[in-house]
Amino acid sequence: MRVILDLRTILTEILKAHHQPFSLMLQFFSPSQRPTLGRSPLCQESGYTLVEIMLVLSIIAVLVGSAIYMLAGNLDVAREQRVQSDVQAISMQLRTYEMLNYRKPTTEQGLDALVNIPSADPKPQHWKKLMDTLPLDPWGQPYIYRNPGKYKTDGYDLYSLGPNGKDGDTNNIGR
Repeated sequence: MRVILDLRTILTEILKAHHQPFSLMLQFFSPSQRPTLGRSPLCQESGYTLVEIMLVLSIIAVLVGSAIYMLAGNLDVAREQRVQSDVQAISMQLRTYEMLNYRKPTTEQGLDALVNIPSADPKPQHWKKLMDTLPLDPWGQPYIYRNPGKYKTDGYDLYSLGPNGKDGDTNNIGR
């Protein structure tokens, strides 16, 4: 039995066995017989043309543009979720303040009572710094705190003015 060493020899043997013309098949494996596709035999370098590169870049640009368009609404949802998270964190610190001092800060004392000892009455009995700094809402405005609340008369109001910065409209976010 003969040992076959390369792919070209294998294909030659297979095609001879089936009695088919094998010169076309051998073109793909013989570099000297490959067509030049209109190029000079001296210029056999491979590479991409400018048209091919521009086509790929335009396809990438269309895909990125459509992804940005589809994700644009998610930014507003993320901002609203951040407001809800901040309101929950501040509310938890207000409950802690109430447990320590037997009352929540007044509207005049504001949320600053969580960061600095209030100078307005009623002065807290066991004040403790509960936050390093007060967070701003995603639009760069401070959160609104009222005690007693304007919207919740049995508790306090804590909310963001929202993207338009106006109080009392439907864009206010929080509770």
